[in-house]
Amino acid sequence: KMAEKQEEPSNAQNGEPDNAEEGEGKKKKVKREDLPPFEIVTGERLPAIFFKFQFRNVEYSSGRNKTFLCYVVETQGKEGAPSRGYLEDEHAAAHAEMAFFNTILPTCQAGARHDVTWYVSSSPCVTCAQRICEALRKNKGLRLTIMVGRLFMWEEPEMQAALRSMKEAGCKLRIMKPQDFEYVWKNFVEQEEGEEAKSFVPWEDIQENFQYYEEKLAEIL
Repeated sequence: KMAEKQEEPSNAQNGEPDNAEEGEGKKKKVKREDLPPFEIVTGERLPAIFFKFQFRNVEYSSGRNKTFLCYVVETQGKEGAPSRGYLEDEHAAAHAEMAFFNTILPTCQAGARHDVTWYVSSSPCVTCAQRICEALRKNKGLRLTIMVGRLFMWEEPEMQAALRSMKEAGCKLRIMKPQDFEYVWKNFVEQEEGEEAKSFVPWEDIQENFQYYEEKLAEIL
C-alpha cells in the first residue's frame, strides 16, 4: 500500500503564485472556500510547477483539487498536425472534462471521425463520467482514450460503477506509465525561455504508484 502522508502544497503548486505582484504588498490570505468560481483556463502548455504537483501519481491528494486535462485530437482525413492543448478547472467552475465537450469538440469538423486522447491528472468524477458516456453514445465518430495519473475516489461504489459505465460506452481507460508522464512533459509543459528543454525527471515511486493504480483499475473494470 502506498504511503498516505499529508502534503500541504505551496500556493504556487496549487496554481497560485507564492509571491503576489510586487507593489500590491502582501494580499490578505483568503480561505479557499471563500474564493469565487474561476473560469476554465485553456492554453497550449501548462507551467512546470503545476505539472509536477498536480500530475504526481500519489495516493494522497491533499491540495490537488483541480483537474488538468491535456488533449490531442486527430481528425480522420485532416492534413497537418493534430489539435492539442490543455484545460484546467478551478474551484466551482465546470470541470475540465465538461469544458472539452463544450468548447473544444464543437470546433472539430462535424461528421468526421475524431480520435481523442486525454492525459488527465486524475480520473473523472461521477458527473463527468456520465457526460463522457453521453458524448460517446451520441457521437459515433468519437473515439476517446483517457490516460489518468491517479484514480479519483476509487473506493466509492458509485465511482467504480461510473468507471465501468465509461468502459461499456467505448472509452478506453488507462493509467499513465512513466513514459506517458514524460510525453506530457515534452508536449504540454512550458520550458523556461532561453533554456534548453529540460529532460523529464521521474519522481520517487512513479513506477510503483503506476502499478498500484493499474491493479486497482483492473480490479474495478
